[in-house]
Amino acid sequence: MLLNTDNLVFAARRVDMAVPAWQMPQGGITDRETPRAAAMRELKEEIGTKHADIVAESCGWLNYDFPVKLAAITWGGRYHGQTQKWFAMRFRGEDQDIDLNTTEHAEFSDWCWMRPAEVLEAIVDFKKPLYEAVFSEFEMILRG
Repeated sequence: MLLNTDNLVFAARRVDMAVPAWQMPQGGITDRETPRAAAMRELKEEIGTKHADIVAESCGWLNYDFPVKLAAITWGGRYHGQTQKWFAMRFRGEDQDIDLNTTEHAEFSDWCWMRPAEVLEAIVDFKKPLYEAVFSEFEMILRG
């Protein structure tokens, strides 16, 4: 969860969804990589910046399941959900430091800073419980 100085949350619109679907950056962990290192790498890969400091880490791992229809077609049916470790990060750059086109296969087409409630309205339904848990865990940081 990337936060600006106003405690707004970075959210980006996915390019691979038929309907507008927004989310926070996320990604996988490679062999021998710590979750913390993976979070910083994914931030750079997905939104083109490392101008962030980790200020908190979720106490545990959080899960969500894909809807059955989506699980059957996503990544060839190999995955049925995700287990994630979350980090709250403070963005220390400028908006122009964010670049969604850092790779050949960009995941996002647009981005903006949102209040947590706006993020919950903009994401796909199956991720709402997970995002609510993330916002709850980092509530003190979000309050400033």
